[in-house]
Amino acid sequence: MNNSADLLKELRIDRSAPPPPTSRRGLWIALAAIAAVLVIALVAWAVMGRARGVEVRTATVTAIGNGGASGSVLDATGYIVARRMATVSAKITGKVREVFIEEGMKVEEGQVMATLDPLDADAERTLASAQHSAARSQVESVRAQLSEAEANARRLSTLVNQQLVSKAQYDEAVAARDSLRAELTTSERNAKVANDRLRIADIGVDNTIVRAPFSGVVTAKAAQPGEIVSPLATGGFTRTGIGTIVDMDSLEVEVEVGEAFIGRVQPKMPVEATLNAYQDWKIPGEVIAIIPAADRGKATVKVRVALKQKDPRIVPDMGVRVSFLEPKKPDAPAQKPGALAPAAAIVSRDGKQVAFVVNEDKAQQREVAVGRSLGEDREITQGLSGGETVVLDPPASLSDGDRVRIAQGGDADAASE
Repeated sequence: MNNSADLLKELRIDRSAPPPPTSRRGLWIALAAIAAVLVIALVAWAVMGRARGVEVRTATVTAIGNGGASGSVLDATGYIVARRMATVSAKITGKVREVFIEEGMKVEEGQVMATLDPLDADAERTLASAQHSAARSQVESVRAQLSEAEANARRLSTLVNQQLVSKAQYDEAVAARDSLRAELTTSERNAKVANDRLRIADIGVDNTIVRAPFSGVVTAKAAQPGEIVSPLATGGFTRTGIGTIVDMDSLEVEVEVGEAFIGRVQPKMPVEATLNAYQDWKIPGEVIAIIPAADRGKATVKVRVALKQKDPRIVPDMGVRVSFLEPKKPDAPAQKPGALAPAAAIVSRDGKQVAFVVNEDKAQQREVAVGRSLGEDREITQGLSGGETVVLDPPASLSDGDRVRIAQGGDADAASE
């Protein structure tokens, strides 16, 4: 019994006794696992981030070769204009019958562009032709009568000398002859008037045909069959023209130069034109004339510039940037062509002016020599070439050889003035 009681006492829980010591081995293992996971995540993030590259915005460098000149003394913007452009209209008011032109179509001088309804003109010509025929018939009739009267007067002249007829009969025959002569003159003049009227009627018929005044390209089609056209139209539903044609060989550049800089521009001065649509295409040209009038509101003077290259890509109203070049001196050394890059692409690293050029998917740090400031752009005399892609606002963490990726919508326009 005592043994059983002792055994039962040993099975009781002693709540007053201190708890057994807890082992920290499991906690350290958990912390180590969490740290390992974080390290792996950081390494993976760094590797993946480096693999994707730094997100950047880019722009294209524009070449600004000197084209045989010593350099640009002035830059200005303007537009392509046509010196020979016409909105072709009919000389008369009428209803359009047919239109033979479309936008972009080439036409030759004298080519038919449209026809008007010739009903009225044809009726006028028919009447004039009938009047001309009647006048000619009258001339022939009077001429026949005159021939008879002249023969009669000659015959009576012989008889009166022989005193076989009276002098009164002879005088009457002479008067009839002279009267017919005057009538013939009047008839011939009437026939000439009728002939002139017929020729005018022919012109009226020809006026119903609208022809191209010179060779060119149709840039606008203004009328359709059934519409009324009139050169004197002032509004409403009446058209003033059939279409507009432009002589593409007469294209030139018209720029506005500030009054403060117009002294740098001279006639026959070489220029280099760059179309906004084709930044890498440099078109040589020269100054035609400086318009001797200033715009009071804008304080500018217009300058006409001729283009020495003709190309279908050049069309009216295109924006263009013109660099006025200083003629190269015979003993001056040849200069290398420069480039134009956005100012945001130029940064300072270790006391040097550098730019980052994107080559495939990596950034290449390149030291550059900066020249003039042209608006928001900078002239690069050394280090960059036209057509290269540079990083805009490169971050301080960007280094030579780093992988980059172009941000969506981050490819900016080419360097512009």
